[in-house]
Amino acid sequence: MHVIVCIKQVPDTAEIKKIQINADTGTIVREGIPSILNPFDEYAVEEAVRIKEKQGGKVTLLSMGPAQAEDALLKGLSMGADEAILLCDRAFAGSDTLATAYTLSAAIKKIGPFDLILCGQQAIDVDTGQVGPGLAEHLQIPQVTYVNQIEIQGQEMRVRREVESGYEDLECGLPALLAVVKGINEPRTPAFSDLAEAMEKGIRTWGLDDLMVDESRIGLKGSPTWVMGIWTPEVKRSGQIIGDAPEEAAQKLAVFLSQRGILS
Repeated sequence: MHVIVCIKQVPDTAEIKKIQINADTGTIVREGIPSILNPFDEYAVEEAVRIKEKQGGKVTLLSMGPAQAEDALLKGLSMGADEAILLCDRAFAGSDTLATAYTLSAAIKKIGPFDLILCGQQAIDVDTGQVGPGLAEHLQIPQVTYVNQIEIQGQEMRVRREVESGYEDLECGLPALLAVVKGINEPRTPAFSDLAEAMEKGIRTWGLDDLMVDESRIGLKGSPTWVMGIWTPEVKRSGQIIGDAPEEAAQKLAVFLSQRGILS
């Protein structure tokens, strides 16, 4: 069983106050901002490793980004993945979700045969959830999103996905792509020895010359969506204190809402 996990390094949202946007490019200024493995992708890595432990085979990590994205790949390797590939080239910079999915698909074709691709449901920096389904379309394989349970038997699998009304059970053949949610498992915490072993595994870096791609479909040239403008909404705070004691506050609130037709 060969499982490929697509992961992304994202800014640490705990440092949200430090995050700034480049007004000219509409992209996040990453210098000086701590980065982490996208939390949704961490669940995807954990699920892939569990599948390997149960079914046998290997787990390959794939990411696209700057050189510092190696840190996210090292985290995945320390969790039990077997190999990691980073797509790193100035030609890939500025890719939107369409260009990103196209570039990742070219890399997966170069990697070779696979049984399953796992992605996190979305990245916490842009929250689109588009790369996984776009990647499946480029590879012409079935895809299921919002997956929180996977059962594999041979070349068939049964998955459970979250929907607004509860759950939906689906059957799907392999190869396929699944985008998983946080509730699917509890990611392991690697030990220091795991990190040391991950560094020994190493990370392969592929650039533009390593992939068979149409250069008009990658990077900024291949991105049909872009940021038109960025601004910070004006914060307006208004209100009135209606009383300190709970009984007094409740009475004044009831009158206030009744006068405005909210309560009848």
